Amino acid sequence: MQQILHILLAAGALFACLLLRFLGTPLLCSILACIMAVYLTARLIKYTDRTRRHVIQFLEAIQYEDFSQVFSPGNAPLEQKELYTSFNAVLKKFQQTRAETEAQYRYLQTIVQHIGIGLISFTDSGRVEIMNSAAKKLLQIHHLHYVEELEDVYPSLAHDLINIKRGTNRLIKIQQQDHLLQIMMYGTEFILLGEKHKLVSLQNIQSELEEKEMEAWQNLIRVLTHEIMNSITPIASMASTAEAMIQDAPKKNVTADTLQDIKQALETIERRSNGLLKFVQSYRKLTRLPAPDFQIIPVVDMFTRIQILMQETAAEKGINLSCIVDPETLEITADPNMIEQVLINLINNAVDAVSTKNKPAIVLRALMNSQGRPCIQVQDNGIGILEEVQSRIFIPFFSTKKSGTGIGLSLARQIMRMHSGSIQVQSELNEKTVFTLSF
Repeated sequence: MQQILHILLAAGALFACLLLRFLGTPLLCSILACIMAVYLTARLIKYTDRTRRHVIQFLEAIQYEDFSQVFSPGNAPLEQKELYTSFNAVLKKFQQTRAETEAQYRYLQTIVQHIGIGLISFTDSGRVEIMNSAAKKLLQIHHLHYVEELEDVYPSLAHDLINIKRGTNRLIKIQQQDHLLQIMMYGTEFILLGEKHKLVSLQNIQSELEEKEMEAWQNLIRVLTHEIMNSITPIASMASTAEAMIQDAPKKNVTADTLQDIKQALETIERRSNGLLKFVQSYRKLTRLPAPDFQIIPVVDMFTRIQILMQETAAEKGINLSCIVDPETLEITADPNMIEQVLINLINNAVDAVSTKNKPAIVLRALMNSQGRPCIQVQDNGIGILEEVQSRIFIPFFSTKKSGTGIGLSLARQIMRMHSGSIQVQSELNEKTVFTLSF
């Protein structure tokens, strides 16, 4: 408002000067009017320049994040006082926002540094932005400016960090002086201020792997010991009995009954020895699987072959064996012989499971799961599997059947792992059991 008044007064003084000169008034009056016009114009220029300088000062404070600036209204005109008050309010808001941002950053840094999993964040050029305490402790380094600096200590780690794909896991091995580390690496990417960053987590799973390995060995040794003892004990007993009979033979007349007992003892030894030999051959079979011969297999064709093969067995036992493929064009990349072997084994198990049912049924189904991966299911309405047994049925030589070898399901799991897939089981007692092969 005051600026407008200055403009009006300056314009009025200049107009008065011209008017007085035009009317022929004394020269002094015209000079006074001109002096007044010049003075008012100078005041206007000074007022505008001061306002301009304060606006520039305000903008520079924002540009350089100097939010400590304070604009004092003092004896300034009312319009400038309002302007300075607004400047101070904006700067205070910026100052408050920066303080909150810094507090959040420190809070995030504290969390990152106290996480037990190693974290490394770096740019596309390899410049390390974040490396938390867990990562430094794990890798036994104090400072890291660029990922490439790791090549001097861990030749392959820098390459693994830079080339890990978004959303993927990778198990890497690192040799540290006298011990080996097995580290699970997970990578993700994000864009920050127009620059691509990669965040990689590093977790040492050596102890977990050793624990699982020890547990697996203990389970295997337990099963092997059980099976071997079951065979060795009667063999030793029968051999001792037969030896005693042979030693006593010269002292006694060898009767037909004695010869028959010796014969039975030898037959028992032979039978149990064959059983032990078969067990060892089964173990060898588990450890000597050939590499898969991958082919693109139309699932419909594979199901047709299996149904033709198993239909007679199902018909003899009154089992309704059906096949469902959705979509009908579904294909998988696998070794057809290996996968058919797995499915036939699962169907044979299902045949045993439904043997006591009034309306036994087995369904062979192929579909796409929720992750968009092809999967094959073998479902039956048999007796089901106990929950505590479900976690053990894939252990080699563990079987719930008296005549079972215990290698069928462990063989199936090994085959699926060779196909980078998995096999799972879901079961409800006396309702249904579903084995799912995911590719």
